[in-house]
Amino acid sequence: MKASETSLLEFLRKAKQFEIPIYQRTYSWSEEQCRTLWSDILRIGRSADVGAHFIGSVVYIKDDIYHVTSQSPLLVIDGQQRLTTVMLILEALARYLGTSEPFEDFSADTIRGYYLRNSLAKGTRSFKLLLTQTDRESLLALMQQKPMPRDKSVRIERNFGLFQKLIHEIKDDPAPLCRGLEKLMIVDIALTRGQDNPQLIFESMNSTGLELTQADLIRNYVLMGREPSQQKELYEQYWRPMELAFGQEAYSAQFDNFMRHYLTVKTGKTPKFDAIYDAFKKHNAESISADKGFEKLIDVVADIHTFSDYFCKMNLDQEQDDQLQSVFRDLRELWVDVSYPFLLEIYHDYATEVLSHKDLMLALRLVEAYVFRRLVCEIPTNSLNSTFRTLGRSLDKNRYLASLQETFLDMPSYRRFPSDDEFKRALVKRNLYNSSRCNYCLRRLENYHRKERVPIQEYTIEHILPQNKNLSEPWRTTLGPEWKRIQETLVHTLGNLTLTGYNSEYSDRPFIEKRDIEGGFRESPIKLNGNLGTISEWNEDTILERAKQLADLAVKVWIYPESPDEVREPRTEAITQGSESEIGISYHFEEEHSMRSLFEEFRREVLALDPCVSESIFKTYIAFKAETNFVDVVSQKKCLLLALNLRFHELDDPRHVARDTTGVATWGNGDVEVRLTRHEELPYVLGLVRQSLERQMGESKIDS
Repeated sequence: MKASETSLLEFLRKAKQFEIPIYQRTYSWSEEQCRTLWSDILRIGRSADVGAHFIGSVVYIKDDIYHVTSQSPLLVIDGQQRLTTVMLILEALARYLGTSEPFEDFSADTIRGYYLRNSLAKGTRSFKLLLTQTDRESLLALMQQKPMPRDKSVRIERNFGLFQKLIHEIKDDPAPLCRGLEKLMIVDIALTRGQDNPQLIFESMNSTGLELTQADLIRNYVLMGREPSQQKELYEQYWRPMELAFGQEAYSAQFDNFMRHYLTVKTGKTPKFDAIYDAFKKHNAESISADKGFEKLIDVVADIHTFSDYFCKMNLDQEQDDQLQSVFRDLRELWVDVSYPFLLEIYHDYATEVLSHKDLMLALRLVEAYVFRRLVCEIPTNSLNSTFRTLGRSLDKNRYLASLQETFLDMPSYRRFPSDDEFKRALVKRNLYNSSRCNYCLRRLENYHRKERVPIQEYTIEHILPQNKNLSEPWRTTLGPEWKRIQETLVHTLGNLTLTGYNSEYSDRPFIEKRDIEGGFRESPIKLNGNLGTISEWNEDTILERAKQLADLAVKVWIYPESPDEVREPRTEAITQGSESEIGISYHFEEEHSMRSLFEEFRREVLALDPCVSESIFKTYIAFKAETNFVDVVSQKKCLLLALNLRFHELDDPRHVARDTTGVATWGNGDVEVRLTRHEELPYVLGLVRQSLERQMGESKIDS
């Protein structure tokens, strides 16, 4: 490897041709990054005190032996974003300058002859930079001042237009831009083919902060070490179709998410967002190893391609089946991202004819109902990740749907599937209007069993009882002396919300006027307004009655699992050594026990960690659990002995207060022991306890 500092323009002038290999990502700089580079160029061009400005490195592969008669392009493995962006600036500047030369060696002819083209070469050899696929044809069209191709690169067209606009804003003074371009410096890093390891260098450079997506790293890892013919086969048959299916914008924004869900399916573990690449390498180390057969690598990439097709159908609206397309749209609007590992699994079983279309539809609706019911009931969502990560593996696929319904029905404590009664009670009282799922809820209720679906986006949410705190006298009279309480408690609830295209006409009018005006509730085609035309007064009773009617409809929309027809064995709980009704705290802590007050404070704080936390008191210890025990407490004379239910190496304990009890017989669960002796230690120890709880519950991005 050879590295040297050089001027970027001199670098472009001396080089014959750079080519971006197919395993590299496409051009992806955003407007923000382009504007930052533009500002830097103008700043240094206007400052006589700045002699140079470093913009990074360009790393490329060259042949060990140089042949004058058959010089091949230099393959760029890092730096294409900067090279491409500077070339867009240069082409925009060339078009602006035309035949004028406001600064030495800066005219249209000199810019193109020195930096953009090889003037005496023909065909693609005449261009200094060759990009990949869609980007290539778009950049070549710009360099030749031709119209953009039909399948144009959105980023190249958009950024070129931006630079044309910015150049016209410099008010006939392009000299600072020219001077700034001359001051751009890079580190020229040449790798020798067959001697240097481009993949290791590529990973090392990415770790220094150059922005690459996890998908970029994975693609490079898969393709970079293979022979050119194998690279071409893998890219054209598998990877390129995935890029096209996602589309230019969605590939950058969504492919990392897909790979995270895909690896969750394959490994049973959810990688962190910045560790997707590492998880992929670990999972596929043997299959992708250079000494393994090419067929194994094809199997890996083909499987990714297959699951990416499922993801595009679900998440990018590419499903051709109308019924499935509808339910996928509902799931997307519900923002149930953590369910995708399970959705990918069941769609794969549907695609391979393990699961029927009918059962897939019902399974998807159960997932939707499970998530939405829990959101309405305000059950903490931070267990959903682990629930959906393991759900598919717990099913008996010989009786697929029955097994899924049994599993949902058997969900314990904080993972429970809310019953119809629990769901209806919460839905009647919930402040739905200020929930991010309000539009989704009203749309699903309105379109339930409706073949001609109502386009909700054309309507607005109407508060039948106005939300204006300065409520008019007719409304106050209608509601009675308790009008203020009624408005505060019910105005944003389901019973008082509907849809209309006449929001401005309704305004804060009294109910009778809203009902009877032209376009009022009597004439409304909206099903949610069906019985409003027959009501003579809008008050607390009618709001609650309508809420109950809509809640009765809601349990049909968001279905509850049915108990399968076949006889099920009842769930059995673990045999315990006692129950809280039989054994009280005094069994472990008499009033004069020196640790009692410390335990009481510890107990309050642990129970407050999450609404799902419960306490069980046994003869030998006291357990705090979510789905199962996450911390057990053994009372001792001078301390509380805590057993945390996680592996010792999983604990972040900078003070080193915990002890590894792996393989040691203890009363509690887990491999971590902590001694709590003083109230002052409680905040730190609670941080350790929280880790055990969060480890059990998993993590989720869903908000309520």
